Amino acid sequence: MIAFDQDEQVPLLMDTAPQRLLAGATPRLIDEWQEYPKIWNYVRHEVDQRNQPAQFILTGSANPEESIKLHSGAGRFTILDMRTMSWQELGYSTGGVRLGHLLESKAITITDQPTDLELIVERILKGGFPSLVNNSTAKAMEINRAYIDLVAEVDMSRVSDVKRKPEKVRNLLRSLARNTATTVDITALESDIREREFSDISRPTIYDYLDALQRLMIIEDQPAWNTHIRSSSSLRKSAKRHFSDVSLAVAALGAGKETLLNDLKFTGFLFESLTIHELRVYAQANDAKVYHYNDSSGLEVDAIVQRYTGEWCAFEIKLGIGQIDDAAKNLLKFASLLDERSTGNLKSLNVITGTGMSYTRSDGVNVISLASLGY
Repeated sequence: MIAFDQDEQVPLLMDTAPQRLLAGATPRLIDEWQEYPKIWNYVRHEVDQRNQPAQFILTGSANPEESIKLHSGAGRFTILDMRTMSWQELGYSTGGVRLGHLLESKAITITDQPTDLELIVERILKGGFPSLVNNSTAKAMEINRAYIDLVAEVDMSRVSDVKRKPEKVRNLLRSLARNTATTVDITALESDIREREFSDISRPTIYDYLDALQRLMIIEDQPAWNTHIRSSSSLRKSAKRHFSDVSLAVAALGAGKETLLNDLKFTGFLFESLTIHELRVYAQANDAKVYHYNDSSGLEVDAIVQRYTGEWCAFEIKLGIGQIDDAAKNLLKFASLLDERSTGNLKSLNVITGTGMSYTRSDGVNVISLASLGY
């Protein structure tokens, strides 16, 4: 392994003998490769010369600037999104209800996996960063807040060598946190910052900052699903906004356990964001991606997981069990609006809850505890 942001020899070797950076036992791990993106092209040529698989692993905490010219890695590179740890990896989910099975219309078994609200809140506060697994919730929250400070003070300017104002970054992060798991647009963010932070930030600046946050992998949008419906309603195309780990939303706001327990509506949005993170991890293991549905009639579905081969399933996400009936009715109404091109690949309708058990209702809708969900 070689770390491009720590090894003092890297700049000299990049100028004189870059191939030496690729010598050594394989697979050769090159960390923070985006610091010297030219290495991409050297790796590409080296892969061609060696004609062997699994030679290099390039990892980074940010994407390189779009202006940097990189030759196509087709046939040489596979891109893999690395996310923070899922509940199944952390041991908080049994994985008894597999997303892969839901994408194949397989029945789920009744499982009782009780999870109380306080545990869910603690998991939201702590997050899934591997380095924090053995820390207390309080210590993890402190480290997460420090990470947000580092993003605002250093990383946002470092990522593209453009000076950005830390306080404006913090204002935007807080606004994004308040609007977690919603389709808030740029105009709404601008208004929210003006009204809640008593500060002005222009729309071009918001666009610029959002781009930098995405490159730093601090935020990850959930795109809208494109499908065919038997309705006069039009589909909305706005993405939902999420932090890459829900704990960062809490850290940006400086919120704690009592704040979340006393504001269950907001905690419900945080739980939705947490669940989208879980679905993304499990979807990736099933060659699938996670979308959301929203049309002009106001009908929304929290998550659509669709395989590249077309099979898909839909999810409503509810923190407690009191909203299951309404969520199931919403899913059934949604399914009734789709035309045959979409319904032919529909494999299951599901409600994910924070508490309660996993089972299938008489109307065919699955109810799934997050503590039972797996890949």
